[in-house]
Amino acid sequence: MDLFEAVVRGGIASIIFSVLGIVILFIAYFVIEKLTPENTWHEISKNNNVALAIVFASFIIGISIIISGAIHG
Repeated sequence: MDLFEAVVRGGIASIIFSVLGIVILFIAYFVIEKLTPENTWHEISKNNNVALAIVFASFIIGISIIISGAIHG
């Protein structure tokens, strides 16, 4: 295996795992969205609920760290 082939395989694997991580993140977001009593996106964008935006930002960061750890092993 030459260097170019290794770089291409690594690039393809990186793209696949990135897309997989983003899909899992969206699934987790929609699960949390269904579990909460209010429409969180509407609360954040229309009612300017900063506290809820901070909670969801921390949720997204936390889930991203978990997904990254699961992918990297």
